[in-house]
Amino acid sequence: MRIALILAVLALLAGCGEDDVPAGGPSPGPELAALEITVDGKTTSVACDTPEESAECKAVADVDPAVFEPTPGTTACTQQYGGPEKATVTGTLRGEEIDASFSRENGCEIARWEDASKLLALAQ
Repeated sequence: MRIALILAVLALLAGCGEDDVPAGGPSPGPELAALEITVDGKTTSVACDTPEESAECKAVADVDPAVFEPTPGTTACTQQYGGPEKATVTGTLRGEEIDASFSRENGCEIARWEDASKLLALAQ
């Protein structure tokens, strides 16, 4: 019984320790954003640690993360057509995974497009 207890304690202790990446290992991704933005087939990548790095980084920092949420299926949207444009944004923003699609197919989607316009303009 003692041997089983000692082995259990040793197994638990073996799992404890530093989670730091050793020197020379992979470095963490950008702190602010690492995004790929595609609008109508044109793609650009933006990687930023701070908003001050560039105008692109400032545009990324100004985007409200809520804009990446899809319109809930229960939302009534005006049936107006804003154009054939399509866009996707993938990557990370402030450590959160982003995988969003945009269009201008109805009033709700036009509003989302407008809310993300500074970001989407980076790929146009």
